Amino acid sequence: MPTRTCAATTLTAALIAIVATPTSAAARETPSDRTGATEPDSASPDGEIVVTARQRSENAQTVPLAVSVVSEALIDRSYTVNTQQLALLVPSLTYSSANPRNTAFTIRGLGSSVVAVSQANDGLEPGVGFYVDQVYHARPATAAFDFSDIERIEVLRGPQGTVFGKNTTAGAINIVTRAPTFTPEASEELSVGSSGFVQAKAAASGPLIGDTLAFRVSGVVTRRDGYIRNVATGARQNGIDNQAIRGQLLFRPTTDLSVRLTADFSNFESECCTQVYLRFGQSLRPAARQYPALAAGLHYAPPSTNPYDRLTNIDAPLSVDTSEGGVSAIVDWSLGFATLTSVSAWRFWNWDAANDRDYTGIPIQLIQHIPSRQDQFSQELRLASNGHHRLDYVAGLYVFDQKIVGRPNSVYGSQAAYWLIGPTTGTGTNTVRVPVNLLDGYGTDGKTQLTQDSYAAFAEVNARIVPRVTLTGGVRYTREIKDGSYASFVFGGLQTTNAALLNAKLGVLRPQSYDAHNAESNTSGRVNLAWTVTDQVLAYASYARGFKSGGINLSGLPLDAQNRPVLTTAVIRPERNQTYEAGLKSQVFDRRLTANLAAYLTDVRDFQATLVDSSQTVALRGYLSNIPKVTVKGVEADLTAQVTPAFHFRANLAFADGRYSAYPAGPCPLERQTNATTACDLTGRPLAGLSKWSETIGVDYALPLGSGTIVLHADSNFRSRYYGDPTLSRFTLIQGYNQTNASLGFRAAKGLEVFLFARNLFNANYIQNVTIQAGNSGLILGTPSEPRVIGITWRARQ
Repeated sequence: MPTRTCAATTLTAALIAIVATPTSAAARETPSDRTGATEPDSASPDGEIVVTARQRSENAQTVPLAVSVVSEALIDRSYTVNTQQLALLVPSLTYSSANPRNTAFTIRGLGSSVVAVSQANDGLEPGVGFYVDQVYHARPATAAFDFSDIERIEVLRGPQGTVFGKNTTAGAINIVTRAPTFTPEASEELSVGSSGFVQAKAAASGPLIGDTLAFRVSGVVTRRDGYIRNVATGARQNGIDNQAIRGQLLFRPTTDLSVRLTADFSNFESECCTQVYLRFGQSLRPAARQYPALAAGLHYAPPSTNPYDRLTNIDAPLSVDTSEGGVSAIVDWSLGFATLTSVSAWRFWNWDAANDRDYTGIPIQLIQHIPSRQDQFSQELRLASNGHHRLDYVAGLYVFDQKIVGRPNSVYGSQAAYWLIGPTTGTGTNTVRVPVNLLDGYGTDGKTQLTQDSYAAFAEVNARIVPRVTLTGGVRYTREIKDGSYASFVFGGLQTTNAALLNAKLGVLRPQSYDAHNAESNTSGRVNLAWTVTDQVLAYASYARGFKSGGINLSGLPLDAQNRPVLTTAVIRPERNQTYEAGLKSQVFDRRLTANLAAYLTDVRDFQATLVDSSQTVALRGYLSNIPKVTVKGVEADLTAQVTPAFHFRANLAFADGRYSAYPAGPCPLERQTNATTACDLTGRPLAGLSKWSETIGVDYALPLGSGTIVLHADSNFRSRYYGDPTLSRFTLIQGYNQTNASLGFRAAKGLEVFLFARNLFNANYIQNVTIQAGNSGLILGTPSEPRVIGITWRARQ
């Protein structure tokens, strides 16, 4: 076990020893509920945790599926402010982001490929649904923004298409924000810490017209200095400058009808996001064309070969400017026997960034942008039965429409020809020397566009066939239509008529233009059998078939012998998976101990990943397509315990074994690459991006003191090693790591709180994601962990 894990284990043991001492007047923490009903803390096993995982309010322990719930109180205590930090509390959830656009999250290892493969391509959809107040967010990049005014977060594992609007094959992240209240309330929070960290949150709610119209407004602002220093410019890079605001109105003319209107806007601006030197990976290419020789030829050295010095000397502009927002209307009309719900929403996402994609101080690539604009509209109409009867049901219709327009452009610099082509090009008598300025100013510009229309009908029925046995059946029909276009042109560079030099330029950047269309229909569903063994124990078994729609490759296509795009590779077929799951949920000892267990097996056919077609020319070495099969199997355990009235303990464990069951034509790992384009058989190899082991341990201790309470919180997350690139090169292996966060503070009886907090308490060094430098020089870049942040928080509630 790594040193940091041992340290975290020692800390936990020490906390247990401290809190095992009896206290005379320990009080259990009960978070305030501003709507008048008691909502217990997810860390309080004596309370009933209510979720809407099946589109109706239910006790989480009676829902026969694997779901993790993170309450507002736990979000506050753990200083969880975004999806990346949420992954520290939910082991089966993995978050990876080289920058907000290249954001990917997976559940049980599925949902998207590694960042470098998938989410930079606008023609693909994620397999994990991201919902905020019942509204689906189509672009994973929107999950990079900070949370604000959250009531709870539900992480549902496995296919969810029979109850959610948009189909989700791997699971869903369901974020529920606090609704307007008819009782006046407000909250304020200010956190200040090291590394220039400042975060301010505020929320207010109350009536506007009696008990008919109420409002709620909330916002968050986050600032933090960059933790990577550019020695060439002195700038602090990879910082945070994030702000978000949300306004809501709740109209309730009768007890049977409510209308909730929401408008929100978020923005992220920063000198971000770069990576640092991690290591050199030796390939089978000639030594003169690998990183050590190339760098030596230019008398270049990185500012440090230790990634945890967090130094860079990139020479191209670096910036991120992204925003998202929208409006939604949720109408709930109780018909007595059922509730009719309408969810209407429009959302947008804007993205622009400047990057140095060679990650060095060498002028190889000077400009790299992919400005994008996404607009989406969704309409869901859902009917769900009220109460609990012999037969419960939910049925709905869903329409989703989106348009994404991008403008990818890049320009190369004065040393690009030296680095990417070499001293000569051509073969035999056609070999010529490459002018050093051949690619200087050589660039590409263009436009990509995707339009998508999705229509679905879904239904799920729960039938109590005998008093303690419930059979659930769900079905979904989906119709997807996508149209995509890609057009690019090249410009600049040394003007020449030499055929070999022209081909060398086109080997780096080549103009392309194509259109693609894809239309598909699918019927999927699930069946679940649940047995309430006792009032405290639930056992279940389920089978589900999921469908992740096909995509259109909007990153360029491989070429045929006539240098034309191979249009048959433009459409990526849909993924189809089947999941078998069995679980046990128990809540015993007067609900002071909650223990849940789930085991699953998932097979994915036509998994969307990089395929290498060695019959194509070297202008494009690989392209997005489908591979025959991926298999993931695992076990998950969740435990919460009230050890004493003052001490709560939480442990979550996820074991997952993911494999490429059939991947005969994958990209070769760096150590097997030569100058020729070849395919490597990756069958039987581990699934990229998935740790075999992930675990979280958390403790909370409350000690009454005078008119208030001293509150201690700590949580520690460990993830075992995993491959950070789909080539599965040993040079891209990310070692296991452990991160521990903690807070200690005083909560006064009148709603005032003061806390000291530490994120990454032990200042653990680890790598978040890796990149293989374009051109296959063997240079491996990595994003190092953020160093420890220590600060203080003032919080008030009225």
